[in-house]
Amino acid sequence: MKYETTKIKDNTEIQNIIISQIKDFINLKNLELGDKLPSQRVLSEKFNVSRRHVGEAIEKLEFYGVLKSVPQSGTFVENIGHIALNGIIEDIIALEKQDFKSLVETRLMLETKTACLATIRRTEEDLENIETALNNYKVKVLNREDALEEDLLFHLAIAKASGNSTINALMLQITPKIISVLEDTRVCGADERLKELQNHEAIYHAIKIQDTELAVKVMKVHFEMLIAFCNNFEK
Repeated sequence: MKYETTKIKDNTEIQNIIISQIKDFINLKNLELGDKLPSQRVLSEKFNVSRRHVGEAIEKLEFYGVLKSVPQSGTFVENIGHIALNGIIEDIIALEKQDFKSLVETRLMLETKTACLATIRRTEEDLENIETALNNYKVKVLNREDALEEDLLFHLAIAKASGNSTINALMLQITPKIISVLEDTRVCGADERLKELQNHEAIYHAIKIQDTELAVKVMKVHFEMLIAFCNNFEK
């Protein structure tokens, strides 16, 4: 069975096209360090796309150090040189073509690390945020409602508690793409969702008592079903 990933592909393809167009614009105009790009409105009209898509493409280029946005001033080219810029943008587009299984494997590595770090670094405020996200997830599961968004927020709360901004940013890049696929495929039935709730509660408990070994163990258990799903996922 081939699963539907149109939602991911459409958005990714639009972003990649815009990123390539921004690269071409920078090369054509021979923009250097500190040179300002046109506004998002002008770029959206020039590329015939929505401002939202332009904004998302610019955010991605900022994440990789190609551009820098300054509030009330605009978006500027960073000091990386044209050769490096073209290479980085090609790498960005290549990264967006990663298959679903690769995304999940990467997420598992990140999740186990964030769980480990969260047990060590979490503050009381972090713990409260994780608990709130867990409770919101629990309500949806027990009411037999879709809880993918709440699941995402729970894991992002843990990532934030890890105190590592880079891991947090990578989670924000990877996880929504996985969630989009799961929205289309509906991996979990009612019984599986209750089991996943128990896993969430176990993860929270491990972080609360600051048991690093337990947190990593239960996080891996939590991902067993998704890993099994990946093994049957057709690219």
